[in-house]
Amino acid sequence: MQNNVLILDFGSQYTQLIARRVRELNIYCEIHPFHKVPEDLSSFKAVILSGSPLSVRSDEAAHPDLSKIKGILPVLGVCYGAQYLAHFNGGSVAPSNIREYGRAKLSMIKDKEPLFASIAEGTQVWMSHSDTIASLPEGAVRLASTPDVLNAAYRFKDEDTYAIQFHPEVYHTTDGKQLLENFLVHIAGVAQSWTPAAFVDTTVDGLKEQLGDDKVVLGLSGGVDSTVAAILLHKAIGKNLYCIFVNNGLLRKNEFDEVLAQYKDMGLNVKGVDASARFLNALKDISDPEAKRKAIGNAFIEVFDDEAHQVTNVNWLAQGTIYPDVIESVSVNGPSVTIKSHHNVGGLPDFMKLKVVEPLRMLFKDEVRRVGAEMGIDKKLLGRHPFPGPGLAIRILGDITAEKVRILQEVDAIFIEGLRKWDLYDKVWQAGAILLPVNSVGVMGDERTYEKVVALRAVESTDGMTADWVNLPYEFLQETSNYIINRVKGVNRVVYDISSKPPATIEWE
Repeated sequence: MQNNVLILDFGSQYTQLIARRVRELNIYCEIHPFHKVPEDLSSFKAVILSGSPLSVRSDEAAHPDLSKIKGILPVLGVCYGAQYLAHFNGGSVAPSNIREYGRAKLSMIKDKEPLFASIAEGTQVWMSHSDTIASLPEGAVRLASTPDVLNAAYRFKDEDTYAIQFHPEVYHTTDGKQLLENFLVHIAGVAQSWTPAAFVDTTVDGLKEQLGDDKVVLGLSGGVDSTVAAILLHKAIGKNLYCIFVNNGLLRKNEFDEVLAQYKDMGLNVKGVDASARFLNALKDISDPEAKRKAIGNAFIEVFDDEAHQVTNVNWLAQGTIYPDVIESVSVNGPSVTIKSHHNVGGLPDFMKLKVVEPLRMLFKDEVRRVGAEMGIDKKLLGRHPFPGPGLAIRILGDITAEKVRILQEVDAIFIEGLRKWDLYDKVWQAGAILLPVNSVGVMGDERTYEKVVALRAVESTDGMTADWVNLPYEFLQETSNYIINRVKGVNRVVYDISSKPPATIEWE
């Protein structure tokens, strides 16, 4: 691909969002840490410098060598990027009298500037900075101001180097997408050719060349990522793809049989393995959530290894790794602090001696769904809510038993089917039920009960990094609670989780 955009990451929380906005313009982009600028820049047509939590005035300031970029390729500096371009090119950056954070209005926009084409004065932008650009580099031209920030945007004369103090990638910047389009399409001349159809064609051709007649094994989870990865590989190598779908006994009610049938209807070469007893035995008497994850991961590796060895002459392991995982592994500050280990099994041990193929490693989650739709994958499968790799094990707080799994499967099924019935399922990013390690007193008929409490959880999000709880209708919650208590033996109380992420996480464990 010769129409790439390079995003240099200075550690901003918004860097992934810049990439998502660029991709929404049907333009391919890659994020690289500022200290790992690619040696070969020939495939890039433009560069964006991200924001940063650092100050350009500090000793720890990110200071990449841009000698092969600035004045050669079109550049857009965002927030820290704008201050960087000013500070290291003869301008000055100083502490701001006020910390401008949040919404602001552009009170001045210079006429006939291509960066602001179709953008009017008064448009809302989003600021997030404590320093300000006190003076511009020699020869730079001011393009925009706010009431509090004189140099809200500027450019260098005689080169396509632009800088903005605000964040065009966030929702609150009203014309942010237009500004990015102005820079990338109209100034840098980047072609808008990054489409699901183009990705499918390019990826399938690349897989054919990479894999040849080799055999590939893939562990299907029933989720969107592994499914789309499987169909791409199937298009490339057909029956040489061996899919293994493991029932760990912790899936949703009837999910193993239903999803396995779907996979076979899609023409995949898939084997279903019911290892429920093995997983439940591995989890016996374990209550700590991290210990649960490790036990499940180890059991999966054993089962997958057993099954993979039944396929002769396998060379490759396929995985549904997506771009946020890749970005995280090479981020500026290294992998972020571990809140909990990753829900998915992150690969297999060295003794399997398999090379890894990851056809989705450059896609965001929403792009994975669009690629799946392009290939004709059923909308219901593509629209499935994310589901944790350890399954219901981390939605059962405390130790795991077959009876607890039964209870939670029944509760979860009522909740999810209720969302579908009320036409709420597609309006929720993720939903599920949690079995709490407490009993509560209840009255059913004339009898006292002392039974389990379940919590219902429904959130809206785009990528799971942040999430807000969904304000489900009271009538729906009332009906769902009644159904659960009346139909699921062992439950006499239902509560609804109204915590957002942060400070909470989506899953309870």
